[in-house]
Amino acid sequence: MTGRLTVVAIGLSLLLAGAAMPMMRPRLGDPLPGLTSTELTRFTQGKAVFSREFTPETGLGPFFNNVSCAQCHEDPVTGGAGAFNEDDVDVERHATAGDQPKTCDELTGFGGPVFREQTTGPNLPPIPADAAVHVGLRSTPMLFGFGLVEAIPESAILAHEPRAGGRAARLPDGRLGRFGRKATDPDLPTFVAGAFNKEQGIDIPDELSPADLDLTVDFIRFLAPPAPLQRDHEGWEVFHQVGCAECHIPSFVTKSPIKVLDRQVVHLFSDLLLHDMGPALADLCKGVAARAEFRTEPLMGLRARSRFLHDGRALTLQSAIVQHGGQGAAAAAAFLNLSRRDREALLRFLKSL
Repeated sequence: MTGRLTVVAIGLSLLLAGAAMPMMRPRLGDPLPGLTSTELTRFTQGKAVFSREFTPETGLGPFFNNVSCAQCHEDPVTGGAGAFNEDDVDVERHATAGDQPKTCDELTGFGGPVFREQTTGPNLPPIPADAAVHVGLRSTPMLFGFGLVEAIPESAILAHEPRAGGRAARLPDGRLGRFGRKATDPDLPTFVAGAFNKEQGIDIPDELSPADLDLTVDFIRFLAPPAPLQRDHEGWEVFHQVGCAECHIPSFVTKSPIKVLDRQVVHLFSDLLLHDMGPALADLCKGVAARAEFRTEPLMGLRARSRFLHDGRALTLQSAIVQHGGQGAAAAAAFLNLSRRDREALLRFLKSL
């Protein structure tokens, strides 16, 4: 009964959220419906920069993971996640030293924290062979709906801090981290500029103009989110009953000076907070996050993914769920205790997102 009451309460809260505007149903890779002609032009021009293949002559390297943004964000369409295959360079290698944020050494003097996989000529910097160094892998995330994530008010994120032990990633400059597996970036310009630098060795403004950076940001900002499929109501109830919704908050309402991003319901399924996920998933400190802390992974667009968790280690949704430790351990245990029917209902629901 408690689970059903929770579902009803959440439904009522969305109805009372003001004149929140329901999103239409674009295809993956499409722009948000309702863009102005200028915004649509910037989206198209930004996609061209996002897909531009850099060379050593145009600024690539000297160390890099791939030659364009689109080479890693390609599955199932441009702006998507990274594919997993034998020649995969869509999985980053990270390394840091230390355990806690205040003492975290991101190894910048050695080429870190992202240790690139390719080079234009010089020898690749090796990850230091030090007992205090921790290594982690990162799979390439999908970028759909990121403009809506950027438009979620900080107050709405902070309101969920008491729920399940999560904490906001308050950065040294006072802003709130919301992008990246460790919630290292507060907004899309920071996130995108860092990706150009770390993934391709492209420096701004010397090797990419601020205007082209802004166009790339607008391409990502105006990418439409994946539209949820028809909801499995039985699975929706199980999702709440086992406690998944305590961290994977189903939806937020945005606030933005950009009309197309304002008062939109974004079905994120994340609280955008850092949670301790236990020693089995712990890998490295980064930003203000300790080794075992990760930002709650958004489940928006889950049906388009073939690998799960921050490093793609889980080959199935069941595996990803049961590997939750720390503050996610109770939900993992509840999943294992479900009846076969309820477990299948939950998985059907997750595959509809």
